[in-house]
Amino acid sequence: MRIDLHMHTVFSDGELIPAEIARRAMVLDHKAIAITDHVDATNVEFVVSNMIKAIELSEDYIKVIPGVEITHVPPSRIDQIARIAKDLGAKWVIVHGETIAEPVMPGTNLAAAESDYVDLIAHPGLITEEIASIVKGSGKHLEISGRKGHSLTNGHVANIARKVGAKTVVNSDAHAPGDLMNMERATKVAMGAGMNEDEIKAALVTVPEGIIKRL
Repeated sequence: MRIDLHMHTVFSDGELIPAEIARRAMVLDHKAIAITDHVDATNVEFVVSNMIKAIELSEDYIKVIPGVEITHVPPSRIDQIARIAKDLGAKWVIVHGETIAEPVMPGTNLAAAESDYVDLIAHPGLITEEIASIVKGSGKHLEISGRKGHSLTNGHVANIARKVGAKTVVNSDAHAPGDLMNMERATKVAMGAGMNEDEIKAALVTVPEGIIKRL
């Protein structure tokens, strides 16, 4: 069964309310999702308070983890916003990494890697071995993205993760119904990144299973 730890709803720039994205993911044989709407200092309280309400969907659908994606926040503020999100009740904090598809401020990947409150760097672009080593040492994760544009550097991310031993997860970064990925599609994304069979199993099953057990 599929686990997806990065998706968006109407509480940022997604098309679906939490109940619908949870139900659609359930139909695609997901067992857990993290809803990670975009936040900065202006809306983190609003988003987290509503994501916490979405936990009740777990009673009827699939496990729903309340999270946030810290997006285009200056690197000097990332740790602060991540701490606030965790204090407010977010269980899974990711940072919008230095994708080559958007003008993310340099230093974002490093700030995310060094924060005690960040769990994953999403679509980290041309991440360096040095920063990936910090990710590994702090127990964080790197994302292999199913999102158009962000996925252009998946092969680089997978290669760097392999070199330093950092853990990866394959996420959809879904904003619309058609973005959700079943296990077959997620496997193809991982294969396209050049991941081998063992790496694919870890990124799609072993690592995310371990994450949701802790949350």
